[in-house]
Amino acid sequence: MWLRLRQICLLAHDIRAVTEQLESVFGLQVCHIDPAVGAYGLENRLLPIGNQLLEIVAPTQPDTAGGRYLERRNGDGGYMVITQCDNHEPRKRRVEQLGVRVANRITHDEFQGMQLHPKDTGGAFFEIDFQLGGEAPDGPWHPAGPDWQQSRRTDIVDAIVTAELQSPDPERLSRRWGEIAEVPVTASNLGHPELALENARLRFVPATDGRGEGLSGLDLRAVDRAAALANAHAAGVPVDGDTISICGTRFRLC
Repeated sequence: MWLRLRQICLLAHDIRAVTEQLESVFGLQVCHIDPAVGAYGLENRLLPIGNQLLEIVAPTQPDTAGGRYLERRNGDGGYMVITQCDNHEPRKRRVEQLGVRVANRITHDEFQGMQLHPKDTGGAFFEIDFQLGGEAPDGPWHPAGPDWQQSRRTDIVDAIVTAELQSPDPERLSRRWGEIAEVPVTASNLGHPELALENARLRFVPATDGRGEGLSGLDLRAVDRAAALANAHAAGVPVDGDTISICGTRFRLC
């Protein structure tokens, strides 16, 4: 029974500015704009990174869940960790056994998704989805549109290898996510608790930036580190060593 990191969602005030920064710095390309998110008062953009997706969403009207989250986190930042499983039924049973509420269910002909309530998970929205016929990493993925593979650009980065969640109590948060994912908690080289998914890791670190608990960073596998750093300087986004800050998120090149 496997669980993959398939998509990361970031929340922004200005979706166009953030999308342009991601395209110019990392050489990415938008593959899909999903009109269905309009039902939640949002607009979005999806950009492939290898066979994973980076989604940017932004509120389009006042008093939305996304807008309130922006206020709670004091600005742009991480919103959702979206995973793909090979069998949805045992995942749904596990969530029920743990008493975790499902904030939103997504159902299409060949796709099932459940967004877990962040008050029951901590950290961020934790989403577990199933795609019929999506066993291959390059296979179909409904949220990204019918031909997302054609928009892959891997000259600069080609994978999300770690998603980082920060918390005042990272040990507690890691245990909660571990019991939901049914993945044992291990330790990183620096001693931070981690969960090893099939294709990436979830790392849990202390919150030190004054923004509280949330999805704070991504580690990207760099194909051309020098190009990413040069592009970031040219775009005028903050750079600290191998870390580039976009959309209130730390992108570390590894």
